[in-house]
Amino acid sequence: MCNLYRMTKNTDEVAQWFDAIAVQGGANFAAEVYPGYPGLVIAGGHVRSMSWGFPLVMKGKSGQMLKPKPVNNARTDKLETYFWRHAFENHRCLIPISAWAEAQGAKGSKTRTWMSLPGADLFACAGVWRESDEFGPCYSMVMTDSAGSAAQDVHSRMPVVLAPEDYGLWLSAPAQEAKALCSAWSGAISIDRTDQPWAGGAAAQGGLF
Repeated sequence: MCNLYRMTKNTDEVAQWFDAIAVQGGANFAAEVYPGYPGLVIAGGHVRSMSWGFPLVMKGKSGQMLKPKPVNNARTDKLETYFWRHAFENHRCLIPISAWAEAQGAKGSKTRTWMSLPGADLFACAGVWRESDEFGPCYSMVMTDSAGSAAQDVHSRMPVVLAPEDYGLWLSAPAQEAKALCSAWSGAISIDRTDQPWAGGAAAQGGLF
């Protein structure tokens, strides 16, 4: 699953890239996006800042309410379940990214492996979004089986990477047509295995549901 991605363009550049309307006054987001933190999405023709992850309400052993967990990855085979259905049918979005990362290596010494599309400064992954009481507007990245993709050498799952000609279909087509796009990327993928330590904390707090 993806708990960290990079997005190095500013709001105006993203708006121009995806032929969308930039938010007024800019947007608050970092170049590296972690679960529970703000990122940019394209929804309803606008570039918007939202929190990465749908809130999952948690209870402690004695029944007390805990801090909600950000569920930042939505499994393709779960999109029609109760947790995701309304967002998938009514609120799909594009998530602009420059690269995504997975952890590789032995426990306690994992490092970042970055994946991107060769020659592409920016591309879009499939996402869903909703309004929430806990996080405000929030989004989740749709994940699929990576079998058949170069990414399978790094992780068993990968984001649903969309071809530019499929952006409109993902955003506005009926749910079943949109779901047909949820497959592993068949094109080339650049893989950069680094010695950067895999961040604990923020990168470890997200979830796949």
